[in-house]
Amino acid sequence: MRAERQAARRAAEATRRKRRITMIASTVAVLIVAGVVTVISLRSRGGSPTAASPAPSASGPCAYKAVGAASRPVKPPPAVPAASGPVTATMTTDQGVVAWTLATEKAPCASGSFVSLAAQKFFDGTPCHRLTTEGIFVLQCGDPTGTGSGGPGYQYAEENLTGATYPRGTIAMAKSSAAGSTGSQFFLVYKDSSLPPQYTPVGTITAGLDVLDKVAAGGATPADATTGNTAPKIKVNIATLATAPA
Repeated sequence: MRAERQAARRAAEATRRKRRITMIASTVAVLIVAGVVTVISLRSRGGSPTAASPAPSASGPCAYKAVGAASRPVKPPPAVPAASGPVTATMTTDQGVVAWTLATEKAPCASGSFVSLAAQKFFDGTPCHRLTTEGIFVLQCGDPTGTGSGGPGYQYAEENLTGATYPRGTIAMAKSSAAGSTGSQFFLVYKDSSLPPQYTPVGTITAGLDVLDKVAAGGATPADATTGNTAPKIKVNIATLATAPA
C-alpha cells in the first residue's frame, strides 16, 4: 500500500510538471509570434525592431514661424513646398538680368519660400542694399526697406548646410547670428567666399555673373551710420524677380 501511494504521488507530480511545461511553452510561443509581428510592422514603416520611426509633422516638413512685421503684406508659404522639380529664378534689375536654378531637393523650404514670395511680388521694386568687397564678396538683396533689417514676417530653419561652401555663382539665404532666422534676404556670391557653413545654399547662378562683376567693380559706399550697410556705388534695383518650372 505504501509503495502504491508513493507511485501515485510520483505520477501526480509528473502530470503537474507536464502541465507547467506546456503552459510555459505556450506563453513563449505567443511572445515570439508577437515579436515577429512587431518587427514586420516596424520594418514596413521604415523603422527598426527597437524603435519606431517618428511620425511626420501633420502640417508638413517646413515650419515658417511668425516673427515681427512683414516689410510688405504677404502670406507665408505652404508647409508642403509646391515646387519639387527644377525651378529657375530670373531677377531683372536696372543693371541687367541675373538668373539661377533653385535647389528644390536640397533646400525645399528655402526654395518654397522663394517661389511664394516671388509669386506675391515681394521682391519687385526693391534695392540690393549691401555689397561686400572684402572677405565674403557678396551682393545682398531681398529687403524691401533697403535697411538690412526687413523681412517677410516669418522665419524658418537653415537647410543644406552639411559640407556647404560658397563659391562664385552661389545664391544663399542671409540670416542673423541666431539659428532658424532665415527670412527673405539672400545674397549672390560673385567671388569665392570663405563664409562658414551657416547660410542655406539655395541656388546656382546660370547667367548674369557679368552683371555682378560690373557692380562689384564699382565698389561700395562707406558703411551707413544708421544701418551699417555698405551699399553698392552702382545702384542695383530689382524690377522683377520671377520663378518658373525649368
